[in-house]
Amino acid sequence: MISNLSVVLASGSPRRQHLLLDLVEDFEIFVPEVDEDALTVEDPQETAIKLATAKAEAVFAVRQDCLVIGGDTVVAIPNEDGTFTQLAKPSSKKDAERMLRLLSGRTHLVITGVCLIWADGRHVLSDTSQVTFKEMTPAEIKDYVATGEPLDKAGAYACQGGAKKFIERIDGSLTNVIGLPTEKLQQAMESLG
Repeated sequence: MISNLSVVLASGSPRRQHLLLDLVEDFEIFVPEVDEDALTVEDPQETAIKLATAKAEAVFAVRQDCLVIGGDTVVAIPNEDGTFTQLAKPSSKKDAERMLRLLSGRTHLVITGVCLIWADGRHVLSDTSQVTFKEMTPAEIKDYVATGEPLDKAGAYACQGGAKKFIERIDGSLTNVIGLPTEKLQQAMESLG
C-alpha cells in the first residue's frame, strides 16, 4: 500500500514537478546527485530506466519512510544501423543548436523512465512517444536557442514552450514528452494502492 505514504520527487525538473501535481496534491522535492554520463548505455529505454532508478535509489537511501518517485527523459534519434543518437541536456548554446539541427525534419523518440521505490517494494515503468519536427531554418534555430529555453531540456527543446511551432506531430503521450508520463504513472499508483 503506497497511498498512505508521503511522496518525494527525486527530480529538480520544474516540468516534472508541475505534472506530478496533477496526481499528487502534496510532495517534497529532493534533487539527487547522479552521474548521468556513467549510466548512459546504447539502448535509450534502458538509459532512461537506469537514470530514473539511480535517482530514486539515491533519494530513498535517505528517505526510506516515503514513496520516492524518480524520473528521467531521454531524446533518441534512430540511426540507419539500428543504433540511436541520444541527446541529453545541451552543454552550451552551440550544443543546443547542434541538437536542433539533428532533430530538424526528422522523427525522434522521447522516452521517460520512472521508478517508484518504497519500503516494501519498487515499480519501474517507461513510456515512449514519437515526435516529428518540421524543417527548421538556421535562423529559427538560432532565435529559439537565444531565448534560453532549450538549455535545460533533454534534446534542447520544450514541446509545451517555444518549440511548439516546430512540431509537426506527436504520436503518444504529450505529458511523456514534457517529462512525466502521467497516464501510466497514475495507473501504476492506482494498481499499487
